[in-house]
Amino acid sequence: MKLIQRIGYYLGGFSIGLVILAFFLSGKKTSCSYGPEARVLKNINSKTIVYSEDVESLIESNAIDTTIIAYILKKGDINFSKSKTRQKPCGIYVIEGLDNDNDVTITVENCENKSTVLNIIVEK
Repeated sequence: MKLIQRIGYYLGGFSIGLVILAFFLSGKKTSCSYGPEARVLKNINSKTIVYSEDVESLIESNAIDTTIIAYILKKGDINFSKSKTRQKPCGIYVIEGLDNDNDVTITVENCENKSTVLNIIVEK
């Protein structure tokens, strides 16, 4: 068997395998959150999210919207150097993101049963 035929058979079998995997995994809620940042964001979003009084006053004054907060809590970047991850009983995480070219920094207290948004800073 020539090398080109081997490569053809390999690519054919590989593509059939990809189609079968896509078929079986298409309806499932699978995720690949293996990095530390993705695991923490998934952990925060899996709990009840509570807003502090300062954050609620920002929401009521229309300075920031809850959809923006939810988006940054899902897609934001955690600044581990500013976070206090090992603090007991609840770790504090600083999550940074963008909203309409504004830098948004959210401070979240991640406890065992709930996540509390402590502070939001919007820099223009």
